[in-house]
This record gives sequence, structure tokens and C-alpha cells, in this order.
Amino acid sequence: MKITLAKTAGFCFGVDRAVKTLEDLVNNGEKVCTLGPIIHNPQVVNYFKEKGVDIISDITDHKGGTTVVLRTHGVEATIPEYCEKNEIKFIDLACPFVKKIHKIVLKNTADNSPLLIAGDKNHPEVIGIRSRAKGESFTFNSAQELENLLNCNTSLKNEHIIMLSQTTFSTKEWKKCVEIANLLCTNAIIFDTICNATEERQAEALLLSKKNDAMIIIGGRTSSNTDKLKAVCEPHCPTYLIETATELLDIDFSGIESIGVTAGASTPDSIIKEVINTMSENVKEVNQMDDFEQLLEESYEQESNSKYVVGTVVGFTNTEIQVEIPGRKHAGYVPFDEYSDDPTANPKDELKVGDDIKLIIMSTNDVEGTMKLSKRLADRGAIWENLESDDTVREGKVTGIVGDNKGVFVQSGAIRVFVPASLAKAHRNDSLEELVGTNVEFKIIEVDKNRRRVVGSIREVASAKRKEIENAFWSTVAEGNTYTGTVRSLTNYGAFVDLGGVDGMIHISELSWTRIKHPSEVVNVGDTVEVYVKALDTENKKISLGYKKIEDNPWEILKRDYPVDAVVDCKVVSLTSFGAFAQVIPGVDGLIHISQISYKHIGTPAEVLKVGDIVKAKIMEIDFDKKRVSLSIKALLDPPAIEEVEVPAEETPVEEAPVEETVAEEMPVEEAAEE
Repeated sequence: MKITLAKTAGFCFGVDRAVKTLEDLVNNGEKVCTLGPIIHNPQVVNYFKEKGVDIISDITDHKGGTTVVLRTHGVEATIPEYCEKNEIKFIDLACPFVKKIHKIVLKNTADNSPLLIAGDKNHPEVIGIRSRAKGESFTFNSAQELENLLNCNTSLKNEHIIMLSQTTFSTKEWKKCVEIANLLCTNAIIFDTICNATEERQAEALLLSKKNDAMIIIGGRTSSNTDKLKAVCEPHCPTYLIETATELLDIDFSGIESIGVTAGASTPDSIIKEVINTMSENVKEVNQMDDFEQLLEESYEQESNSKYVVGTVVGFTNTEIQVEIPGRKHAGYVPFDEYSDDPTANPKDELKVGDDIKLIIMSTNDVEGTMKLSKRLADRGAIWENLESDDTVREGKVTGIVGDNKGVFVQSGAIRVFVPASLAKAHRNDSLEELVGTNVEFKIIEVDKNRRRVVGSIREVASAKRKEIENAFWSTVAEGNTYTGTVRSLTNYGAFVDLGGVDGMIHISELSWTRIKHPSEVVNVGDTVEVYVKALDTENKKISLGYKKIEDNPWEILKRDYPVDAVVDCKVVSLTSFGAFAQVIPGVDGLIHISQISYKHIGTPAEVLKVGDIVKAKIMEIDFDKKRVSLSIKALLDPPAIEEVEVPAEETPVEEAPVEETVAEEMPVEEAAEE
């Protein structure tokens, strides 16, 4: 059976973006809930539910302390307003195509401009679109419904109507709707808002349905996108809608020589790969089974009552083991390459004369009186007889990747185990290539003896080990503990560090004493870092880490190396009307008040200084509590000669502070710094 997978099958851009964002939030320890299902796929929804992501049906059900994620289909216009008003943290993951429709509606509708929407009136996307209409809105789900709507509301034909569609609406049906609107309406403005990915997906599905004997549509049964794909294909060939690979068992593929496969925009790659793998592996393993049975048939001897015999080792040559079979006249031998599936096994080291071994007869030569036997096949058969899926942790070596990253093969003794990609990686972003050639631990989760097929899970063992490590870690961790960790990932707000099976986060403010824009200015993924536990949230299993050291605090360096009255070379970093700020050391700026720049009267600091100038200044005062430093250039200058000033007789002299000091009093250093 030939299987053809559509190129456009699976997550569209908007869905992929939403799922990855939610995955990142969960992996980063964020406590989140979704307003309605994040996408219309029960497997994805259940996956996040198992990770602790709750689903609320109404925003008023929100509980404090969690971030609300708004679904890909969009929400009513009142939802973001409610969140902002009630200070609820939310992340809007609406598809960009849906947001584009929202903008069209807000910009083009008015009290006298009815909105006509092609789509399911009960779908969240359509509900969200209608909530943004400034006037009346109507929905229709087919060209016939549109025609009935216009004929029943004749006033619409002459009004300034706005018409658009749900992003996943049928492209074929939309064309019919446009023709009717242009024919019956005199003032219609029509926006084609069907998503490009939807259009391409439907076109490819149509083409596949015409070229194949049957079609498999993979996706959630509540998904509008998936339902439209099924409707496109059904007129041309038998079409089956399934959500998971297990539903393939209910389909009769007899007589089908070619089958096309596509999937809705909310269907994850893991499910698509599992379906394709199940179908293709079925064909592949049947062929393998036939070959194996044929090999066993060749080992049968007409005089044999059983395919298995027990032989006693009587000697060795350079290429074979010599055995004696009780009750048989033929001299038995086992070629070294039929001894074991393990190429490193050495029969001379593992066996001695007199040992009994279980064998399978491969062939007999009556002329020479010999019998060729195989221990390798006997071992394999015995393993299959006793093989079951259980909690036993087994070991094996990853020998290669299956197809286009569908999974990996693990050789464990005589058994080759298939591990799907979703069960092979501890983390979603891990590479399958890195597993090849490594020894791994796994559990068998499925055994089909008839088809000689074994499915295993590496992730299950890794998850159990990680859980043990986490429990051990949380039983000893305490604030102040120091650890050596590895930077696993970076976000805009911090760095996540693997402490040996448990992740902690260094907030961006804890990475450096100076202000940085991104954690990558200090650390990179893969870096080994020394950290200490700053705070613990044992209930939510969150760890806040400290990275910057107290001895690197620029204010501690200032206290140690730059006392009051010290003279320093400063760099002017900014100018204001009341003075200049200059960098004393990285992370510490001081204020040179305008009165401390020169003995001469100046209108603004810019008259004598510019940003970037290096000037000598004296530290006049340090306030470590308020983190303020007062500097003076004037203190290092020689004062000008004092000149007598004659005071007119008619005026009474008044003691006044020098101009500079008066300004200083009006604008204290502390207030100047605040400005």
C-alpha cells in the first residue's frame, strides 16, 4: 500500500506559535490557565492538562496567581478589557490571521454598516469577531444560507455591508458566497479572510483525494479546520476522520492500494508521525515476519518432531562450535555468526565442552551427515515467547533513526525495539541524532508477537529518574545553598539553570550589578555557572537563583577603593540643567552640581562640558543608603583673586551666599539626582 502524506499537514503558524509559547511557559515554571481549550485538539489539551494547565470556561472563574492564556481562536473584545481592569496577567495567543480580522471589523464597521460573517456562529472565532462589530452582525454557513439571509432581510441588499469569513471556511463555498453577494448587494465591501494555510491545505487535500483510493484525515472532531478537510475529500474517495493512530484498527484497508493522509491545523506532528508510522510499520513488519517464518521453515527437518533441539558442546574449530544432538545421527555444528545477535560475543569465552545449549535446526546434509544449527535464532524465539510489556528497565544501544525523525531503533540483545520520537526524547527540543550510538535505558510498553513488533519508551525511564532526582534535591535544598549548574535556556527575563535534574531561574536583575538588556550579555546556553539559592517556592517547585557576587557590587568597590576626598577621573554620561552626571566606576555615577563645575558663573553645564568628556573630580560626599555620590571639579581648581566690590550708599548691604551656593541650596544633590 502506497502512503502519501500532504506537505501542508499539521500545525499552521498560529497554532505552532501558541503551543510553543504555552510549552515554554510551563517549562519555565509559570503557573498558567487557558480560557477555553488552547486549540481544538483533545490530545494537546490533555497533554497540557497533565502538566498542570487548567482550563477555565469564563474569565470570572480566574483564580489569582495564574497567568491567563487566550486561545488561538481569539476571544470576545470584553475579555482583555476585563483582565486589564482587574489586573489579571494575560497573554493573547490569538492567531495573527484572526487578529487581522478583528482590526478589519473595528476599522470598517459602523452603526449603519452590518457585518456578515461566513462561518459557524457557535465557533469561538466567530463569536470573537462578532463582539467587535459596531453595528448589527449576521452569520451564514453556506452560499444557500447567505442567499436566504439576504432575501429575508431585503434592506441588507442596499446597505453598506461588510462581508468576511472565518479563517477556516471552505474556499470553494466562499467563492460561491462572493458571487451571490456581488449579485444581490449594491454596496458590499468584501474581505477575503480565509487563512493562506487553510486554502493551501484544502487544495492539496482535494488533489490527494482525486489521486488515491482512500483518505485519512487526522485531527480533533470539534475542529472546524479538520471538518472542512473531510468535506473536501469525501466526494472523491472513502474518507476516514481519526484523532489517534489507535483508530486505524477500525478501518478495513483491504483492496486499498494507495492512501492519502492529511491533518488539520491543530494536529501536532507527534500524532501525524504516529499514524504514518503505524501504517508504514505494519507493512514493513509483515514483510519481516514472512522472512522470519520462512527461515524457520527452512530449519525444519522432515524427521524432526520439533524446531528446537538441545545440543551438547563437544569442541571448537576456528569458525564453528561442534555439538552433539542426542538421538540424532548427524554431527551438529553452529557457525560462529549463528551464535549470537551480539557481534562482540565470543563463544570460546562463554562456552566450555559439556555445556548444553538450545538450538534451532537450520539445514541438514544427509550426504555429509551434518546438521547446521543456530543458537541466535533459538535465543530470539525464546525471547519472543517470554517478552511482555512491564515495568522492567532494560538497556540497549540506539542503532539509528527511523524514517524522517519518526523515532529510533534500540537494539537490546536479540530484540530490536522501536521508540517513537515522542517517547525517545526527555525534552521536546532534544535531537534524535544525538541519541544514535549511545546506550539508553527504556521500558517496553507494547509487544505484538505475531508481527514481531516491540515499542519502547526512553522518556518514561528518564522521567522516573528525574522524579527521583527532584525528590532528593527538594529534601536537601535550602536558601543559601550553592550549586554548580549548566545554563539550559535563556528568556528575555532571565536564565534557566539545570542544577542536576532540577531547574532554577536567575532573574535578569540577578545576573549583573550593571543594567543589561538581555541575559546573553552575561551567560550563554551551555555555560557552567556557580549559583546560590536566593528564594524557594516549595509548593510550586520554583527556585530563584542568585549569580552576582557581593564582592563585585560596584558600591562595595567604591566603599573599599574610593573614599571621600579621593580624586578620580570621571566620564561625563549625561547633562541636565542643574549639573552633570559622571561615571566614577562602572555601575556608579556621581553628580557634579552646576555650582561645583567652575568658579565662573555658567548658565548651563553644556557651556563647559559635553557627554564623553573625561574630567578630574573630587569625591565630596557619599550616601551609601541612598546610593548617591557628590562630585566637584571646582574643588580641584584654584579660586580666583577676591576683588573688593563697592556697595552704593543708598543700599543696605545684605549677606548673601555666593551664587553657586544659593543654587546648591535650591537644588540639593539628592533632589538633583532624583530628577
